[in-house]
Amino acid sequence: MDHEKVNILLVDDQPAKLLAYEVILKDLGENLVIASSGREALEVLLKTEIAVILVDVCMPELDGFELAAMIREHPRFQKTAMIFISAIQVSDIDRLRGYEMGAVDYVPVPVVPEVLRAKIKVFAELYRKTRELERLNQELEDRVRARTAELENSTAKLRESEQRRSMAIAAGKMGSWDWDWISGDWMWDEGQYRIFGVSPESFEVNPANVQALLHPDDVDQLRKAIAEFNRGTRAYETEFRIMRPDGEVRWCVGTAAATVDDSGRVVRVSGVTVDITERKRAEERQNLLAREVDHRAKNALALAQSIVRLTRADEVKAYVNAVEGRINALARVHTILSLSSWQGAELSRLIDEELAPYSLGGQIILAGPEVQLLPATAQTLALALHELFTNSAKYGALSTRSGRLTIGWQVEDQLLTLNWEESGGPLVMTPKSRGFGTRSLLASVESQLGGQAKFDWRAEGLLCRLEVPLTRKTAAAPASGEFEDAGSAELQRASG
Repeated sequence: MDHEKVNILLVDDQPAKLLAYEVILKDLGENLVIASSGREALEVLLKTEIAVILVDVCMPELDGFELAAMIREHPRFQKTAMIFISAIQVSDIDRLRGYEMGAVDYVPVPVVPEVLRAKIKVFAELYRKTRELERLNQELEDRVRARTAELENSTAKLRESEQRRSMAIAAGKMGSWDWDWISGDWMWDEGQYRIFGVSPESFEVNPANVQALLHPDDVDQLRKAIAEFNRGTRAYETEFRIMRPDGEVRWCVGTAAATVDDSGRVVRVSGVTVDITERKRAEERQNLLAREVDHRAKNALALAQSIVRLTRADEVKAYVNAVEGRINALARVHTILSLSSWQGAELSRLIDEELAPYSLGGQIILAGPEVQLLPATAQTLALALHELFTNSAKYGALSTRSGRLTIGWQVEDQLLTLNWEESGGPLVMTPKSRGFGTRSLLASVESQLGGQAKFDWRAEGLLCRLEVPLTRKTAAAPASGEFEDAGSAELQRASG
């Protein structure tokens, strides 16, 4: 059998003896290293890994005993096998001294080749086995360290997973269960009890009691799962609702896996329940928001369509300006409502937005409390204010530097009263007929908001009074294609 060669150090001051040792030991098939003195032997030892040292006791300068003592002082060579060769009669005292110096055996002269080879072979093989054992031991230690690291890593991941599971259970979001298919015994953990809103002390886990907590519309899911497992299904997942004893309905997703025996029969079903109520509610809110956005977009388009259809003008430029002004007013109130998530708009903010394009400085005085308007009320009132501002800028107090405008409002018994008072502008005359802006203002306030709009064409300036109920459920702007059935029909009749 092939094996790794080891180094055998031969130390003697006589070349003839060294040659004889080489001839005797050649058949061992090991590496023979020669040293002709003790000092040379020490140099070899420091550079080479030696398995066995064959050393002559009688050498000049440094004899075998002294060399052995120096070798044993070095930690690296404390266990290296040394065999002494002695050409003189060896007494028991000499042997004892040799053993004290670290010798493992003695070979007397004349040397018997078979004996020397046998002794060297034993210690060479022992060295080789020792080194092999050390390598195996090192490999084992490396594997143990690697396995330990894997176990530590696996344990850390398991601990982290368990911590996450414990956090989920503590938050009431997840629970686990186990069902012995043969005996019918159930096991729930703390999270499972918490999700179902029951306690281990007062609730017995069995199919009948569990079914009683399921939403009636989802009971079939349990029956279907049982049937699937009986047909050989190994895993099943479904969403279902539970009705807690306190009446609260919770959405859950359940995952179950079956354990089978050697014959393929189901013996156990284990699973996890996750409370997804918050996710379901978020989905519902998202769907509701999408429908609301769609509804708002249709309403805005319907209002814009009404504006385009009902605006009248003698020339194209005037028509474009009128349409743009009314759509811009609608866009401004839309922005205000969007910032409030369509919860409503403040009256003062609507007026400020309509004032912004004019930059009139101190010509306008505002006075009134904070009033929150519903979205539909805000949209209609914004268009009405736009008509008033537009008419005033063209023909009334805001058409001159000397003109003044006072807007005051108050709320009493959920009725908003807004007074528009102009002064200092051009001389005002009662119009022979009402223009589209006035007629649409009257129609929108009265039909859409259920209020009243009163005009007093005084010579010193227009006085307008708007009365708008704040609690009345005003009609939302109609969807596209339906505006003929809502306030837009009133606007059409007013413009006719």
